[in-house]
Amino acid sequence: MLFLRSKQLAFWLALVFMVAFLGGLLFWLEKDVTIAVDGKLVRTLTFKQTVQDVLEQEGIKLGPKDVVKPGLDTRLEKGSRIQVIRAFNVKVLADGRVRQILTTPVTVAQALKVAGIGLGDEDIVTPKPDVVIKKGQDIRVVRVSHQVITANAVIPYPVQRTADNTLEKGLTKTVRRGQNGLAVDEIKITYHDGKETGREVIGRTIVKDPVPQVIAMGTITSVSRGNLRLDFDRAMIAEATAYTYTGSRTSSGAYPEVGLVAVDPSVIPMGTRLYVEGYGFARAADCGSDIKGNRIDVFMETESQCRSWGRRTVKVYVLE
Repeated sequence: MLFLRSKQLAFWLALVFMVAFLGGLLFWLEKDVTIAVDGKLVRTLTFKQTVQDVLEQEGIKLGPKDVVKPGLDTRLEKGSRIQVIRAFNVKVLADGRVRQILTTPVTVAQALKVAGIGLGDEDIVTPKPDVVIKKGQDIRVVRVSHQVITANAVIPYPVQRTADNTLEKGLTKTVRRGQNGLAVDEIKITYHDGKETGREVIGRTIVKDPVPQVIAMGTITSVSRGNLRLDFDRAMIAEATAYTYTGSRTSSGAYPEVGLVAVDPSVIPMGTRLYVEGYGFARAADCGSDIKGNRIDVFMETESQCRSWGRRTVKVYVLE
């Protein structure tokens, strides 16, 4: 009886040991795995041995260009983390063509290499080559090329001004006419995808030097007219016409009389005292729509005097 009990006890002890052993073995073989895929984290317990096995277990299908980290043949361990990086389509615009490539997030330079597109040193790439491409982005390559040409160019003559103490202040005289020079320019033309975007002069050969124009500038501020001495601020050459009574006041409000002239106020301010050769002392007191620039209209007593005056070129002194 005692022997039978001992045998039963041994059986149960062996059974408990076996269960404990199998439980421990299962615990040791079971692995907790986290899979990052399609923006989600999938956590699972598995007895599978490799990354590929557990992906198949979870029904996660891979595209031809999808990337799995670590690799599919990697053996699983407890706490293994797997990342599935989905490939996506990227449109590449270059050389007048549109190419579609399937890629994971790589740099633009790597994507272009996959597309078989080389880059020149000055080609413009958008986004920049070191940027990691994202889903929904396109890549554009602008080819930059150059052409060097030669072309004639006019060199404008400079103007030199000299003081002339024989000429009234405000008046000028051309002492020597200027002549433009001539150069041959070497021009670099830049093209973006065959379209001109800019020109730059990179060299110049002078064929003919320009001849400066020399302008004499009057300095005299005092002149004599018979027994009359005129001190003035400046002189000017003007085209002068004449007008007579119209029955209206001048634009300054005064009634017209001999000694009043119409002027362009932007050239001669209203109220300015003047001396007009052939007419005498005057005051700027009127203006008109036809009086523009270096032009004046002098007042005469009669229409006969106006006709006699006609239209003439006169020297006008703006008095101090």
